[in-house]
Amino acid sequence: METLTPAEVAGVLGVSPNRVRQLLREHKLMAVPGSGNSRIPADFLQDGAVLKHLPGLITVLRDGGFSDEEAFEWLFRADETLPGTPVEALRSDRHTEVTRRAQALAF
Repeated sequence: METLTPAEVAGVLGVSPNRVRQLLREHKLMAVPGSGNSRIPADFLQDGAVLKHLPGLITVLRDGGFSDEEAFEWLFRADETLPGTPVEALRSDRHTEVTRRAQALAF
């Protein structure tokens, strides 16, 4: 998985590194667990922006009882029925199915 620093993400988004850290605090973006918010998956960015439906999906997962680590792992877990990972499905504009699955997992 390719990862970027907050400064690199800021360059892609055209914002300050402080704004990227704010997006992380607000759970609109996620860093690799254990990286201390210093490594952000490049897959979370598309066309110079945060992946369109990622912030809402993170909210659904967190509201469903997922820890940050569990949510991150779920986003990158291969699922033959999608096919691919939930992040790949989001990147392919199949957000409705991914969000539905996340809602069904809530506990």
